[in-house]
Amino acid sequence: MTFSIVARDGSNGRFGVAVATCHLAVGSTVPHIRSGVGAVATQAHTNPYLGICGLERLEQCADANRVLETLLVDDQHRDRRQFHLIDHQGRTACWTGPDCGEWAGHRHGQDCSVAGNFLVGESVLLAMDVAFQTSDPSWKLGRRLMHALQAGEAAGGDRRAVSSTSAALQISGDAAFPLLDLRVDYNDQAVGELMAIYERSQDLWAQQWRDELSELRTLNRTVQRAYERPRSVS
Repeated sequence: MTFSIVARDGSNGRFGVAVATCHLAVGSTVPHIRSGVGAVATQAHTNPYLGICGLERLEQCADANRVLETLLVDDQHRDRRQFHLIDHQGRTACWTGPDCGEWAGHRHGQDCSVAGNFLVGESVLLAMDVAFQTSDPSWKLGRRLMHALQAGEAAGGDRRAVSSTSAALQISGDAAFPLLDLRVDYNDQAVGELMAIYERSQDLWAQQWRDELSELRTLNRTVQRAYERPRSVS
């Protein structure tokens, strides 16, 4: 019931995930992203820990295929899962379990991977892949991902609904939090609504606001150091 794309912009190393479904609040569980590390999309009978632990393991070993193998070993319900990931070098790895429902599958290569389940057919993934690969390379990664998501929707998307009712887009920046984290939790035309939100996010005021966030100083991450106070001089 979900289709997604994970990708890397080779020109700046940023990662992105775009996803749509006929379910609810897809942005809260499917996309996982970390600057300088990679991205994961976990779907079908979604297990968010595949995204959370996937990023942790990508940070430790930095190889998408190896991380996928270790995640499959640890998840006893792997046959019901679908997930795909990308590492910091743009290598991709995918898994579609045999119990993900018809039609389910994936396509992947360097810097880009698409996957979906309960689709009208493979044509959805083909449309997404072609749309991304042939999009203007001067476009920002977010626009290229949205172009691909729109192509998947136009090709039929989720076979159980006329249109997706939830969609999300995440793009990494240089900070520990995403540069963009846009979501449509429920709307009868979720992909179109997400595109409208993306366009608004490109307004000058919105970009200036993100620039201010990127300049924030990282805080101490340990309790001891964070609460350490200077000693008084007697």
